[in-house]
Amino acid sequence: MVSSRKKTAILISGRGSNMAALIEAAKASDYPAEIALVLSNKPEAGGLAIAAANGIATAVIEHKAFGKDRAAFDAAMQAELDRHNIELVCLAGFMRLLSAGFCEHWFGRMINIHPAILPAFKGLDTHARALETGVKLHGCTTHFVTPGMDEGQIIGQAAVPVRDDDTEASLAARVLAEEHKLYPEALRLLASGALRISGNRVLRA
Repeated sequence: MVSSRKKTAILISGRGSNMAALIEAAKASDYPAEIALVLSNKPEAGGLAIAAANGIATAVIEHKAFGKDRAAFDAAMQAELDRHNIELVCLAGFMRLLSAGFCEHWFGRMINIHPAILPAFKGLDTHARALETGVKLHGCTTHFVTPGMDEGQIIGQAAVPVRDDDTEASLAARVLAEEHKLYPEALRLLASGALRISGNRVLRA
């Protein structure tokens, strides 16, 4: 019988803790996505070993080999995604900006998780910036990927209170626990066809 589960690739650059959460969720027989490929731009990424241990195909395409030619790097990734018949893409700590052409090709089919409540704290060092700013709530956001950094339409968000005694590490740990719940739910909704994009909003289909 042909599986109706959506073939999904996860792009990583490091340890892949959100990748691991997606892999674990996809082990459920009723989960609508199959993790078919984990692709990294860094051969030393720890998440590759986790993927391989779970019987998932892995690939490495080093961005350094392409110099400043982002389009060529993205084309090489696209060829690998095509080779595995990928239908959906999840970014999980993938530390490369993607070209507009790549984002447009995957529009509505590529999602990311960001460790802040967007549109606040786009980019890096989100937990330190949250503490410096003095916000009382911090958290994470799942969103579609567009050419603008952390600007895609928001799928879901989770919040944690910022405590008076929080450090960057303690705050990051609580947010990460929420990420590991929020991201599998976002992929479940996307793969099941439950989402539609309407302008800047994501609605239930």
